[in-house]
Amino acid sequence: MADEKPPFASIDDEKFTPRSTTTTPDPSQTADDALLAFQGHENDESLSVSPADNARLLRRIDLHLMPLLCIVYGLNYLDKTTLSYASVMGIRKDINLKGDDYQWLSSMFYFGYLAWEYPTNRLLQRLPLAKYSAFCVMMWGLVLCCMAATKNYGGALAVRFFLGVFEAAVTPGFALFTSQWYTTAEQGKRVGIWFSFNGWGQILGGLVAYAIAVGVRVHGAVIDPWKIVFLVTGLLTAFMGTLFLLFMPDNQLNARWLSPLDRRRCVARVRGNQQGIGNRHFKSYQLKEALIDPLTWAFAFYACASDIPNGGISNFFSQLIVSFGYTPEQSLLYGTPGGAVEVVALVACGYLGDRYRNRILISMGGLVISILGMILIVALPLHNNGGRLAGYYLTQTAPTPFVALLSLISSNVAGYTKKTTVAAVYLISYCAGNII
Repeated sequence: MADEKPPFASIDDEKFTPRSTTTTPDPSQTADDALLAFQGHENDESLSVSPADNARLLRRIDLHLMPLLCIVYGLNYLDKTTLSYASVMGIRKDINLKGDDYQWLSSMFYFGYLAWEYPTNRLLQRLPLAKYSAFCVMMWGLVLCCMAATKNYGGALAVRFFLGVFEAAVTPGFALFTSQWYTTAEQGKRVGIWFSFNGWGQILGGLVAYAIAVGVRVHGAVIDPWKIVFLVTGLLTAFMGTLFLLFMPDNQLNARWLSPLDRRRCVARVRGNQQGIGNRHFKSYQLKEALIDPLTWAFAFYACASDIPNGGISNFFSQLIVSFGYTPEQSLLYGTPGGAVEVVALVACGYLGDRYRNRILISMGGLVISILGMILIVALPLHNNGGRLAGYYLTQTAPTPFVALLSLISSNVAGYTKKTTVAAVYLISYCAGNII
C-alpha cells in the first residue's frame, strides 16, 4: 500500500482557503489556525519558502521539538513497564499478590487507557495541545510516584488505572504535533524516531533497575528497591512534563523560538498536507466519516490483533527472562538489548518507508522478524537459554507495522475531528489487544 492521500480523506475547511460561505459558517469562527495565520498575507511574497529556507526551518523544528517528543515518549514506555522490573524486585510479596493478581494489575493500565482514550482525544483538539499534553505528562509522573506508597492490591489497581488515564494522551498528541509541523514526506521518519524511544526507555529502565537492585543488595536502603524505581522514574517524568510545558509550543503561531515571519513560513511549508495546524471546533460530519470509513476499522483490527501478545511481553518480559534460567538481577540487565533492537528496527523502517514511499510494506519486515523470534522462544529446547533469549530480542521488532499505521493516520487523515477520532479508535483497539 503506497503512502498516497486516500480519496476518503476529508479536508474541507481544514485547507488554507475557506469553503464558500453558502455552505459553511463564518470562517473566522470555524477556520483552522493556519487559515487565520494567512489572513491579510495572501499576496505576501516573503512567505514563499525557498529550499534553503525550508532546510533551515526544518533544522530548527527538529532541534526544538524532537528532543522533547523523544525523551517524553521514552518515559511513557518506561513508566508503564516499570511494573515488570518491580515484579522481580519484590513487589509481588510486599503487596501480597496472589494467583492472577499480577496479570490483572498489568491489564488495569490498559483499562484506564481505554476508558479515557476518546475523551482525551477530544480534549487534545479542544484545549491548547502542548499545555494539555504537559499536564498529562506531569500527572502521570506524580501518579507513578504513588505506586511506591501502595500497601495492597487494591491501591496498586487504582494507581495503574489512573496511570493509563493520563498516559492515554501521549501517542495521539504526539501524532498531532508531527502532523502540525512536518510535511507528509517527513512524518514517517519522525514518528519512527520518537516512537523508537520506547527502546531507549527499556534500555534506561533496565540499567536503572539493575543499579538500584545491586546497590540495595550491597549497601542496603531505607525503602524497598522496587519503590525506589517507581520514585526515580516518576519524579523524572514529572520534571520532563514541566520542561514540556515551558518549551513546547501549541503550534507554529506561538513558538517563541521563531520570528513572526518564520512562524508563518513554518505554516506555509506544510500547506501541501492540506490538513491545517489545529482546529478546536468539533465537526459531526467528520466524526461520521471516520466511523463509516472501512480503513478506520481495518487499522483498528490490526491494532487489536497485533497487540494481543504485546501485553504479555511488555509486562512480563523480566519474568520471561528469568524463566530462561537467569537470576532476577540478570533479567533486569539482559532485557536492555531488546530495547536496542527496537530502536534500530523503528528508525530503519521509518527512514526507508519515507525514502521509498511505502511505509507498510517495509514495516512488514519487522513483523516477520518478530514472528521468527517467537518461534525460537517456543521451539528451542528449554536448556537453550541463549537461543531463547535471542528469540526474545527479535520479538522487539514487532512494533514496526503499528508505528507505520500510526504515521499514516498522522499524514493521510485530514480534518482535525476525523484525525482525532481515527486515532482514538486505533488506540482503543490497541488497549483491547493488550487486555486480551
